[in-house]
Amino acid sequence: MTPDRTDKVAEGAHRSVETAALAAASLAAAMPRLVLEARRIAMTVQHGLHGRRRAGSGENFWQYRRFVDGEPAQRVDWRRSARDDHLYVREREWEAAHTVWIWPDLSASMDYASRGQVPKRERALVVAFALAELLVKGGERVGMPELMRPSATRRIVERMAEAVVLAPVLPASLPMAFAPSPLSEIVLLGDFWSPADEVAARLHALATTGAHGHVVQIVDPAEETFPFSGRIEFREPEGGERLTVGRAESWRTDYELKLVEHRARIRAAAERLGWSFAVHRSDRPASELLLALHARMSAGGGGPMTPKGGGHPFVSGGPA
Repeated sequence: MTPDRTDKVAEGAHRSVETAALAAASLAAAMPRLVLEARRIAMTVQHGLHGRRRAGSGENFWQYRRFVDGEPAQRVDWRRSARDDHLYVREREWEAAHTVWIWPDLSASMDYASRGQVPKRERALVVAFALAELLVKGGERVGMPELMRPSATRRIVERMAEAVVLAPVLPASLPMAFAPSPLSEIVLLGDFWSPADEVAARLHALATTGAHGHVVQIVDPAEETFPFSGRIEFREPEGGERLTVGRAESWRTDYELKLVEHRARIRAAAERLGWSFAVHRSDRPASELLLALHARMSAGGGGPMTPKGGGHPFVSGGPA
């Protein structure tokens, strides 16, 4: 490595650390506002939401189902069975604590916001906090990989906010590979602009224990439509590389094709694992994403996320 190259690398590393420090200070200053916004959104959407009940051992009645040959006879509910010609079992609600791991992407690329839009990082945090609030009220435990162990405290939003502000290391653009229990659920909120193969490999690593998951790609409208024209300098936010383009509008078609290909590969990787995948634009309401995500989690399994009652997918705008 030449001295000039060494100097450039050192300068780039210093700039990255300085940028990260400024971003951390900005995030800490914004945190009280994000906490209040998350609580407001959670309170707004919680009415009408159904709990995430599952069959299993517990005290609360959930539903009747047909008796299956080979089951112990004492499980039959004879009073219900006397109403017709079938035998029925009285199922009870599964009450064991269920853990949901929520990972909001805090890397440098999430700080991007085009004119008039909120930074992607803020949207990810607001949705993460609001979702945690709803889940804890429903009896779940919520944790954050690397930052916070699972908890069911009523102060879950404050706990998460503190964990983010006090994070001792620079955040990565993909979640760490950890081993959640098979009954766990994982929610990933990020822009996922890392190479598609790296994203797919990380999803596979997280799913090896059998945990279910949901991938939400949060993007700025400008990242969907590429509205740039004329001479533009683009800067890679995490590495610091720069690219100057003379006629940016001439890149639009190629950009859109690459975007569709990139997203399709991530979607396919998620669906192979039985995980859901969705896209959320930051010019859409955070409550829209929260409702659709909670509905998808309540329904269980993967597949596309859509609002309750069907209709168009909640993913908004741009190539999907």
